[in-house]
Amino acid sequence: MLLAIDVGNSYTVFGLFHGETLVENWRVSTEPRRTADEWAVLLRGLLAERSPAGEGAISGIAMCCSVPSVQHEMRDMFRRYFGDVHSVIVEPGVKTGVPIRMDNPKEVGSDRIINALAAVRLYGGPCVVVDFGTATMFDAISAQGEYVGGSISPGIDISVEALSRHGAQLHMVELTKPRGVVAKNTAEALRSGIVFGFAGQVDGIVDRMAAELGERAGAKSGADAVTVVATGDLAPMVVDECETVDAHEPWLTLTGLRLVYQRNVG
Repeated sequence: MLLAIDVGNSYTVFGLFHGETLVENWRVSTEPRRTADEWAVLLRGLLAERSPAGEGAISGIAMCCSVPSVQHEMRDMFRRYFGDVHSVIVEPGVKTGVPIRMDNPKEVGSDRIINALAAVRLYGGPCVVVDFGTATMFDAISAQGEYVGGSISPGIDISVEALSRHGAQLHMVELTKPRGVVAKNTAEALRSGIVFGFAGQVDGIVDRMAAELGERAGAKSGADAVTVVATGDLAPMVVDECETVDAHEPWLTLTGLRLVYQRNVG
């Protein structure tokens, strides 16, 4: 089986593939100070819960990482604890099949390229990927499958935390769906502003990106010219209120890691 690892700024997601089927997944906090040994203990425990064979069932590993200190420890863990398993870490030099049309291709996060690869494979181009994580990432992919650029805005959790920190009468609230836009109490008002505010932001940015991508492809402008794919931990909170999102793919990054592993290893 293939172990796919998506290390984000806040959370790390492990996915276990049998062929093309995701058979198991786990989500843990990303702790930059966690050592290779600690990661190994955590991962071995998760694998043992899945099967008595545990780590012996792993035939390959693919990882993308947004935290350099964690990538260093993960690389050390692969070497020391999974030395007989072929591993692919997505970084410059790894074949993704996605041309990057940026001023400095090396500064683009590997997870964004992986998402672009998976979105094009699943839906074709042009498309826009909206990733709801620590930051909300908007990534534009051309009709030819090229990564052409994107946009970054503060994530939902960051925005809620900032409100509670700087508003004397505003407190942290559980992020649940509001009953409506016009709220009857402060907690509901916060939920309304976050959910509908982010949905409006998504629709506004996607419309502008779709217009530019449509012009590049010679197609009609607007959201109908592209496929919009949402992913990320917090996507379920907002996607139902977005008018422009066509598909919700919670395991988009893990799917992209599987595709990259196949491309580089076979």
